[in-house]
Amino acid sequence: MPARYRRARPLVVMAWVGGLALVGLLAGVAIGVGGARGGAEAPETPAASPVATTGAGDDATAGPTASSTPEPVPSVTPTPEAVRFTLVAAGDVLPHTPVIDSARTADGYDFAALMAGVRPYIESADLALCHMEVPVSPEGVEPSGYPLFSTAAALVRDLGKVGWDGCSTASNHSVDRGTAGVKATLDAFERHGLQATGTARTKKEAATTAMYEVTSGGRTVTVAHVSFSYGTNGMPVASPWEVDLFDADAADPQPVIDAARQARKQGADVVLASVHCCVEYQTAPTDAQRAIAQRIADSGQVDLYIGHHAHVPQPIELLAGGPSGAGMWTAFGLGNFLSNQSTECCVAATQNGVLLSATVTVDPDGEVTVKPAWTGTTVDRLDRHAVHVLTDIRGGTGTLSGAEVASRIAAVADAVGDQAPRRSQPIQALADRVTALPRAGGA
Repeated sequence: MPARYRRARPLVVMAWVGGLALVGLLAGVAIGVGGARGGAEAPETPAASPVATTGAGDDATAGPTASSTPEPVPSVTPTPEAVRFTLVAAGDVLPHTPVIDSARTADGYDFAALMAGVRPYIESADLALCHMEVPVSPEGVEPSGYPLFSTAAALVRDLGKVGWDGCSTASNHSVDRGTAGVKATLDAFERHGLQATGTARTKKEAATTAMYEVTSGGRTVTVAHVSFSYGTNGMPVASPWEVDLFDADAADPQPVIDAARQARKQGADVVLASVHCCVEYQTAPTDAQRAIAQRIADSGQVDLYIGHHAHVPQPIELLAGGPSGAGMWTAFGLGNFLSNQSTECCVAATQNGVLLSATVTVDPDGEVTVKPAWTGTTVDRLDRHAVHVLTDIRGGTGTLSGAEVASRIAAVADAVGDQAPRRSQPIQALADRVTALPRAGGA
């Protein structure tokens, strides 16, 4: 998969040449650019003042002669800067048949039009990660909805168009179209330049962690993204490496922990875990769900927990533990990002989702700090499944009244809780560049 470069900032180099100032500059080259992966610019070395020479007999005022030894320039090692970057993550991309119909055009599909309302909140971040719950239809198979899902490859293309860099793909619907569906899905992600994690086409690919390199101020850190599901709705898995699974019934997330630990051995500085479980349509996390998240926090291997599958917004909390011991931020469930669910099938809260945003700081000593925030989203099923940021449509739309919008805003806020702040504007990029690294052995 080709690496993706975004928002690269130009490097400006300035040179000053004049008299002996050139000597000072050349002597200071090691200061200005020295230091492995050093991000901070070193202070300029003051240039030597031009020397005024006099007659040979005027010893009191004579400057250094040609044979004088200049004083050595002290070596200064620049202090490495922390790397800071921003990320966003969203709820389930669950395209039921009516969603697919809303995206249908005369010559194909346009899912980007459905997501136009949230596009500024996605493409402004350094790293944007969605959750693709369903497979792409293999060749010759038409897109379909519940109970066996598959979607058009154009959805993956359009996720990239609106700013997503990659998605987690482990879910209870990952193998709805068998091995052919897994392959079609990852082929589409690769073709459209997006990263994917949680499913694999080969054993070698399954053993390779999805990684992103984030560069800022001359330093580069590696961000790993792992994805696991509680099961596949009883659908057979042809090869154990096709989808990453764990035993949610036993509240045993050890495979998630092992994958995070392996990611760190492979060089990850930051590990993000997308976990697909547990009880649907319930705002309060179950005891098992809390136990799973707490065990992951206690392992000290995961920096941020991103939950899916409940289809309704759930709390965002800081759990004890985490890699530094300062806690692990946990979004138990981000609800639905794009779906057709509502009271007609489920509960009213399935129309809503949470856009999780965070600023991540990686100190020179490797300690990671995550500062999360959240933004409420909703799907307007009566307006061709348009996705909106709720605070952007407070007055309502042509199909949603202001009172209904206010009710949805309140419902999301009540579900998320008050530990993380609410964000009403897009989070902004901080890094110089983000590169998605290819996973080995996909072809």
